Amino acid sequence: MDATNAGRTSRALELLHSTTYFVPETQEALVAAGLPPRACYFAGRAAPLGTVGAGVVAATFYNYNRELIAPLIPAAWEIASPDAIMSIRYDTLDAAFGRLLGPEVLTSADMAEAAELASIAARGIPGDDGRPLYAAYAELEWPTAPHLVLWHALTLIREYRGDGHIAALQTAGLNGLDALITHTATGYGFDKEFARKQRGWSTEQWDSAVLSLSDRELLSADGSLSPDGKDLRKLVEDITNDVAVAPWAALGEDGAARLVSLATPWRDAIIGHGVFPAGVFGPAIAKK
Repeated sequence: MDATNAGRTSRALELLHSTTYFVPETQEALVAAGLPPRACYFAGRAAPLGTVGAGVVAATFYNYNRELIAPLIPAAWEIASPDAIMSIRYDTLDAAFGRLLGPEVLTSADMAEAAELASIAARGIPGDDGRPLYAAYAELEWPTAPHLVLWHALTLIREYRGDGHIAALQTAGLNGLDALITHTATGYGFDKEFARKQRGWSTEQWDSAVLSLSDRELLSADGSLSPDGKDLRKLVEDITNDVAVAPWAALGEDGAARLVSLATPWRDAIIGHGVFPAGVFGPAIAKK
């Protein structure tokens, strides 16, 4: 499988992974365990790393303002241990998938097949060099229920790709805020204001970074990507695809196509339930 098709496959399946960050079951259970609502995402995603500090979370998540994370991490680990948080995540994801897709889907032959295909891809990842978030998730025990196997496998693939994406952004000379701004400028990322607020950046910080990117001739006067900016973002995506091809190469084109075919109706059903709030996706995606 070529790298472009591998990247397309990853993007087609990523919303299934992202479900855990938006379903109310997970948020409510983590808050019930004592976590502040704003800490749930950071503690939930970072839990496999162990009791790390805000700097590690900011570095591995990349485009969040460390000032947003610092009051929440490592304080969260005093409230709920990483192991307890991961247990909550799997339990609540189990319940959420049951609610959103129905028990007949979760116990279907199609789900079992999708789980097997996704696990072949994830187990085909050759190593964890330079992939800290992937490495942390790869040390977790695999679940046994097929729909959780599917989620776990897609999470491994997503974090493997994400770690490589950060390396590509570093190669391109884009720090976390630069990466966020240029991604929103493509029209395929978050809505700009949603991104700024949700990632914890002030208007002043955002505007200063926009000015710097404009000085580098990566943004046009209207805030869209300049020709140089488009070239740089394409380079980032090309590198990301190149260094994330391994799981899909292990599965093969036919296997990847079959997995997307099986999983797309489930992804669309979850979207249809309104799991993802307005503003998560940019206008180019919203038109699809």
